[in-house]
Amino acid sequence: MTAHPPGFVAEAFEAQRDRLRAVAYRVLGSHADAEDVVQEAWMRLARQDEAAIGNLAGWLTTVVGRLSLDLLRSRRAHPETAYEQEFANLVVTPDDDPAPDEQVALADSVGLALLVVLDSLTPSERLAFVLHDMFAVPFQEIGQILGKSADATKMVASRARRKVRATDRPAGPGREHRQVVQAFSAAALSGDFEALLRVLDPNVKLTVDTPDGKVVTLGATKVASGARMFSGKAARQRPVLINGVPGHMSWRPDGSPLSIIAFTVTEGRITGIRIVIDPTKLASIQLPAPA
Repeated sequence: MTAHPPGFVAEAFEAQRDRLRAVAYRVLGSHADAEDVVQEAWMRLARQDEAAIGNLAGWLTTVVGRLSLDLLRSRRAHPETAYEQEFANLVVTPDDDPAPDEQVALADSVGLALLVVLDSLTPSERLAFVLHDMFAVPFQEIGQILGKSADATKMVASRARRKVRATDRPAGPGREHRQVVQAFSAAALSGDFEALLRVLDPNVKLTVDTPDGKVVTLGATKVASGARMFSGKAARQRPVLINGVPGHMSWRPDGSPLSIIAFTVTEGRITGIRIVIDPTKLASIQLPAPA
């Protein structure tokens, strides 16, 4: 191969950095982990004989893919690490009509909803789906990362695609979603048990993150019976988007965060509620200022 001028490899890598970061983020769902993976790819490239690399973009994609796959598998082996990482990656923004210069940030937040779906896939399925369906990487190259043939890799990606399509995932928090959340909040404030049941799915799941761990409640009757926790006795509240899902945030009179509540709405009813009241976890999330 022809010798490249000094600095060529560094410049070529920088030209690929944004794409590699995007690949790693969609596979891992964490900006911090994506940055670490891309940096590790650069360190490996710096130690590599550039003359032995025929396709730099393909080589870097393979390295980032393998590093990401190893990290995904490590998370499965140590689920408590993934659970803690979840809070650091929450994106909480005011639920206001966005100004034009906020559209990009909002689109990124809504896009995080897909990451929730991807979490239901196995590491191999997630990697195959992201690389092929989002970045058009050929199955043969993905197979080299997974240690499978191109045909076997195509089956893995197809299985992942079916799971993604089968998941009820709203495109974004539209007007109906906000109206359902507002109806729930009004019913909780007034103590209207029947109104609560009308907006709750019979199989609704409530998850509360407390300092002592997660507390899960299943069923509309039980969730409605405990709706006093939604009444919001804090001095300040405001509607927010939590990873693109409509919710509320509350503050104490001194301005410290009290809770964030996210609602999942499917076909006009609330199917999931997530509340974070653990001060340690709230402190790990970048939160908007009190309204």
